[in-house]
Amino acid sequence: MIRAAAAVGLAGFTYRAVVRGQLTVDLGLGRRTRTLACDPVHIDAPRETVFDVIASPYLGRTPRAMAGKLEVLERASDMVLAAHHTPVRGGLVATTVETVRFERPDRVHFRLLRGPVPHVLETFQLTDEHGGTRLTYTGEMGNDFGRVGSWWARQVAGPWEAAVRFSFAQIKDEAERQSGSAR
Repeated sequence: MIRAAAAVGLAGFTYRAVVRGQLTVDLGLGRRTRTLACDPVHIDAPRETVFDVIASPYLGRTPRAMAGKLEVLERASDMVLAAHHTPVRGGLVATTVETVRFERPDRVHFRLLRGPVPHVLETFQLTDEHGGTRLTYTGEMGNDFGRVGSWWARQVAGPWEAAVRFSFAQIKDEAERQSGSAR
């Protein structure tokens, strides 16, 4: 009975530590990857404006409205080290630490360094489209431990992609507001 309670307690502690980004298990054992994706978004704003909307909280001053979501730990001219804080189930806040690299005005690359999974690579691609900008997302998530890791990746991928969709909606709204084309 005591062993079972200890095992449940340890599992709960481990779960919270992994979700919060305090413990990243990266052993490379049974590594499997999966694609991350969300639908492209058309934004009625020039590509340079969209790029600036994405890059400005990282490369410039982080707005107060984003203070609880984004913490820039180190800043250079075309790359930052940033912590992202995302609310998830049960009142937990997932914390990821990522490098964010900027290739003006076409791409923004994200590489996970610490978080609830051991491997994530993502790219925001900006292309000219019908007088505006097409914003496309591609990503790859990797987990260790074969089937168990694949199960965990499915738990993480849904909220991860939802966070990207939410970010795309915010980027669209702000870029269209700045360019005067908001509907």
